[in-house]
Amino acid sequence: MPTPDRTSLAAIVEAGRAILEATGPSGVTMQAVAARVGVRAPSLYKRVRDRDALLAEVVQATADDLTARLERTDGGLAEIAAAYRRFAREQPEGFRLLFTASAPPDALRDAAVPVLRACEALVGADEALDAARLFTAWATGFLQMELSGAFRLGGDVDAAFDYATQRIIRALTT
Repeated sequence: MPTPDRTSLAAIVEAGRAILEATGPSGVTMQAVAARVGVRAPSLYKRVRDRDALLAEVVQATADDLTARLERTDGGLAEIAAAYRRFAREQPEGFRLLFTASAPPDALRDAAVPVLRACEALVGADEALDAARLFTAWATGFLQMELSGAFRLGGDVDAAFDYATQRIIRALTT
């Protein structure tokens, strides 16, 4: 009789995401994840090939979470920007990992869809991709700087984010 499964891929990935946020990418080890789900590390290899595969699963789950959050907005670029920022602040390590070599090549493909739709509504189909790239590059850069504490000149960072979001929207609509 085969040994009953004590964990699932979903539980392993969720444990990996929790460890990622608590300790950063270096803390996401097979041993740490196994301990969190209550099994021995060799048991994980039934579900994931190795640590790289585990990180890829964690990144994909993070991207899927981001996509779901963006899809729940009203579809406007301002609300998408706010949801993107909330996500980055709530899951900073996962957010950072989305933009590394650990990320599967198409991890963010689905998350781009709401941004493309919002940009198409502002600039039309012919320029939607360029507008989405402009917005995404600005927002991601802003958030990476915010998360790393790079805004040290004073002022209200929340107001700066809102100001830039509105300026980008205005620029895209004129």
